[in-house]
Amino acid sequence: MQTMLEVKGLNKSFKDKQVLKNISFEVKKGEIMAILGPNGAGKSTTIRNIMGILYPDEGSITFHNHKGKGIPQNKIGYLPEERGLYKNVKVMDILLYLADLKDYPLDKAKERILDYLKKFDLEGKENVSIEELSKGMGQKVQFIGAVIHEPELLILDEPFSGLDPVSQDIFKEEIRRLRDAGTSILLSSHQMNLVEEMCDRLFMIQRGEKVIYGTLDEVKTEYANFKCTIQGQNDIHLLETIPEVEHIEQDGDVSVLYLTKDVHPSRWVKHLPEDLNIQELSMNRVSLHEIFIDIATDKRLMTKEGEAHA
Repeated sequence: MQTMLEVKGLNKSFKDKQVLKNISFEVKKGEIMAILGPNGAGKSTTIRNIMGILYPDEGSITFHNHKGKGIPQNKIGYLPEERGLYKNVKVMDILLYLADLKDYPLDKAKERILDYLKKFDLEGKENVSIEELSKGMGQKVQFIGAVIHEPELLILDEPFSGLDPVSQDIFKEEIRRLRDAGTSILLSSHQMNLVEEMCDRLFMIQRGEKVIYGTLDEVKTEYANFKCTIQGQNDIHLLETIPEVEHIEQDGDVSVLYLTKDVHPSRWVKHLPEDLNIQELSMNRVSLHEIFIDIATDKRLMTKEGEAHA
């Protein structure tokens, strides 16, 4: 698969604080790549370097064989986390203005705007000013502005924030459609369930350094084994006698047992004590949300393949 964006050895400091440390990743053509991390991890700085808003102290950013200041900005679409559209300007006017900034033909842009307004349930809103729209409607207009010029690389920073479930589904459908049409998408979000549902690969950053990079399956294989949730009043000492358990979390009558690598669930359940109080039992893999929390809070209870448990 063709590489559209390559970030290699990125280092960036502000005064005496280094905020990016040897950041490297790629975004392929026609894939959704998530860039994840807690607040202050360095995601926004990375995105600003890609956009040419900032420039790295060391390292390189290559887009379609163009580097640094030579990267053609009209090939990139950007939906920022902080939405910002001129409030007293009509929807059609602001979107045509954004298309013009990207040197996109205005007659073609107008056709695409009308199609998108219909698709996003905004038909007839082209002559309404931005300040008259709800927050969700305004976000849809901002999304249209990011894609109106048919970018080859689309950067989405918290695209689902503040959207109702129906609007989220509309965005998800359109993002997938763009991916299937060959657009490379770099997506930043704190909504791990949506990342897990949509993204082909992911890159997680913590304190300016890479901590996870790979496909969702690779990350799950590396970090996430099975966990067993038991509903029932049980003494922690009884649970600690169960083999192949890395650690246990209890909240009232709910006990969560995080299992070691390579456990076979059907065999493992045979080792449960006969006197264990089981009202309900479920077995599933650790979620991306749990992996994110584990790393972001420095618990590091989930070990990588081949590592000893701390």
